[in-house]
Amino acid sequence: MELIDKIKAIAPEAVCSETGEAVITLKVDDFRRVAEMLRADKEAPMDYLRDIVGMDWGEKGLGALYYLESSQTYERVALKISTLDRENAFLPSVCDLWKTAEIKEREVFDFFGIRFLNNPDMRRLFLREDWKGYPLRKDYDMNSNPLNMENEENADVTDEYFLKPDGTICGRKNIVFDQKDFVVNIGPQHPSTHGVLRLRTSLEGETISKVDPICGYIHRGIEKMNESLTYPQTLALTDRLDYLSAHQNRHALCMCIEQAMGLEIPERVQYIRTIMDELQRIDSHLLFYSCLVMDMGGLTPFFYGFREREMILDIFEETTGGRLIQNYNVIGGVQADLHPDFQKKVKEFIVHLRSVIKDYHDIFTGNVIATTRLKGVGLLSKEDAISLGATGGTGRASGWANDVRKHHPYAMYDKVDFKEILYTEGDSFARYMVRMDEIMESCHIIEQLIDNIPEGEFRVKTKPIIKLPEGNYSASVETSRGEFDVFLESHGDKSPYRLHYRSTGLPLVHALDTVCRGNKIADLIAIGGTLDYVIPDIDR
Repeated sequence: MELIDKIKAIAPEAVCSETGEAVITLKVDDFRRVAEMLRADKEAPMDYLRDIVGMDWGEKGLGALYYLESSQTYERVALKISTLDRENAFLPSVCDLWKTAEIKEREVFDFFGIRFLNNPDMRRLFLREDWKGYPLRKDYDMNSNPLNMENEENADVTDEYFLKPDGTICGRKNIVFDQKDFVVNIGPQHPSTHGVLRLRTSLEGETISKVDPICGYIHRGIEKMNESLTYPQTLALTDRLDYLSAHQNRHALCMCIEQAMGLEIPERVQYIRTIMDELQRIDSHLLFYSCLVMDMGGLTPFFYGFREREMILDIFEETTGGRLIQNYNVIGGVQADLHPDFQKKVKEFIVHLRSVIKDYHDIFTGNVIATTRLKGVGLLSKEDAISLGATGGTGRASGWANDVRKHHPYAMYDKVDFKEILYTEGDSFARYMVRMDEIMESCHIIEQLIDNIPEGEFRVKTKPIIKLPEGNYSASVETSRGEFDVFLESHGDKSPYRLHYRSTGLPLVHALDTVCRGNKIADLIAIGGTLDYVIPDIDR
């Protein structure tokens, strides 16, 4: 039976959109039953909640789009629900079906003011608890929050809302930390949180009993800014998300816009984008290695990783003009053609990297201190990885085959041979090894492409003002840290009505509580390092 037929058997009034990608609109009363059916489906259980995208459709109501995927068949579906009550907007929670929904629903509440029934934690996520209004609503007053220099109070009590049998909504208070908890702040100025992330950590002796991430210290309102920019202007903001996946982030946005335009991309561009994405992956994984070892007290390997990474940045700079921030991909292709020495230098780099990677393993991988601190530490089961949406190397270290390049191929990934690196231990050492093995796999991908780049255009000409057809569109890529998605709703204007990015790092930070409980406080640094999140990507 087709998925839409299964849904209509439960919700006869379900409607599938006729513009853009297929989105199934449901009545709020039907939503929970459909969600439960999809989650429990025996043929293709939708056990991976990719994202929840909050929406303000004006007079048509406030609501959300739910993007689901089966980890077994990789089939995808998108659901849409809304409520007309803007003053008291409530939707049913699905955090009991997918663990990642707990933090994703908090994000929707933070920006749209939609409260989710039976979600135990309805605190703000990125903004201050005393923030007035909900910034991603279309009627938000931009002058309603003058600069506030007062210290922010910790929100140790949160609200949970639920339906009583008579249909009325009630609330109760839940305690985050009480007076008996011994809470330590790690960050936001701690070098090993890798940016301005604050982890409120309660301890029993030296053992972690709870981790509560506090996000938003570098929140810049990128998704709000997108609503007033033209499509070419939105590209610059992707480079500032996960800056170690800058090529890949921008690739996703360009791909989404190009698909909506029906634009055919030259084969030369597809080769160039794939090679750049894989160089970026090596760049990121080398920095991962360097910083993880530095966090654990090793200095020499830090210089090893930076030595090889500089070679990649030199190659980038010659062609793109940038080292950290990459503004190379554009709608229709790339900004400029490859530097004449690009192919020669890439091939020389790969030969060099293969010759020195043994040194990386000799000095750290087999080191007794490294193996003692990483093996069996920070366990994450495959089921939890999927439910938490912990994609990328973190999920693959737990045995979850989630590589977008394999299961939803784009660019040249269906034309090259490569292995999806999987481990089953689910510990910190497995997460480390996945990324070290992926460095070599990326070299293998590049070697298959570098001598076969076809001649042709490096960019298709497009109009300076682009208007996309009405509808919902999305694109997925495998960044250095996992699945990065672009979700776009167009109303036919020159600016997106809504442009949302799936943060790769938000589910990883949310997973910290699950992964760290029962481990020692000293293990938190190594566990956080192997999860490999980047803070601007989380905060956006």
